[in-house]
Amino acid sequence: MTFSSLDDIAAALRDLPQPDAQALTGAAERNTQLTKPPASLGRLEELAQWYAGWRGIPRPGLERPQIAIFAGNHGVAQRGVSAFPPEVTAQMVANFQAGGAAINQLSQTFGATMSVHALDLGTPTADFTEGPAMDADAFLAAWRTGWDAVDPEADLLVTGEMGIGNTTSAAAIALALYGGAAADWTGAGTGVTAGAFTGKARVVEAGAARHGSQPPMEILRCLGGRELVAMAAAILRARHLRIPVILDGFICTASAATLEAAAPGALDHCVAGHRSAEAGHGALLPRLDKVPLLDLGLRLGEGSGAALAIGVLQGAVACHSGMATFGEAGVSGG
Repeated sequence: MTFSSLDDIAAALRDLPQPDAQALTGAAERNTQLTKPPASLGRLEELAQWYAGWRGIPRPGLERPQIAIFAGNHGVAQRGVSAFPPEVTAQMVANFQAGGAAINQLSQTFGATMSVHALDLGTPTADFTEGPAMDADAFLAAWRTGWDAVDPEADLLVTGEMGIGNTTSAAAIALALYGGAAADWTGAGTGVTAGAFTGKARVVEAGAARHGSQPPMEILRCLGGRELVAMAAAILRARHLRIPVILDGFICTASAATLEAAAPGALDHCVAGHRSAEAGHGALLPRLDKVPLLDLGLRLGEGSGAALAIGVLQGAVACHSGMATFGEAGVSGG
């Protein structure tokens, strides 16, 4: 798709692919024959069958995970919402490219390919307390970057982000979508404390009040950053390709929530990799009916929690597809 207008995004959200019914049935049948007591692998069994359905293979492999990192700068950062200056975004992109970040180590550990996409870092989005963060052209450019970043040959996708100020953007999106108080969605981010935290919550409240009455994709355009837009596009592209997705923390999940709000069921191909220590994430996941695979107090971003959860999904698929059945092992079934 070319995505020359916002109408093209609306079209991409309609008639979304569904999991393969025959693969789901075949995976469920295989699960009953594996050499283990029923349900003894707990949620791993559910995950393996979910994965098989989306891949369309009753006995799948998981060999080509992809991690796509998107970076953007936020005009709202000038409001003092972060403990770090915007220059850190570009510095961390260089660190990603040099292989020095946590996400590089996790990507290597779990055999994932990793790409880094810097989105007009020299041109921050507009301050969303004063107007929309992006005009239509900037929004569509970021969307196309995310859409095109997905490798059609991948069999799993993780999206990560870097952008000083983006927890403020995520909190404003969550507040606009679900209501409540700004303080409920606002967290420490890079480590703001005391008066800076109070000011950050006021910025979140002002942004949501200004833009929160609009449709979900407009909320993403007006309150998001380029990296949040790109993540949403990549997650939707993965749905069209039937590539399962592991969602990362608060920023990724807030971005994805706009898809679910626009088209209920749009995140059925996604699981939550972890529960972030960022304040709003634990409140956001139940609204999306996502139970996290891990809860380790992480709040780094970069896709790190989701990347760590690749190992959980790899384990689930390996057990499902690699274990012997009772018949193959010559073991008497229960």
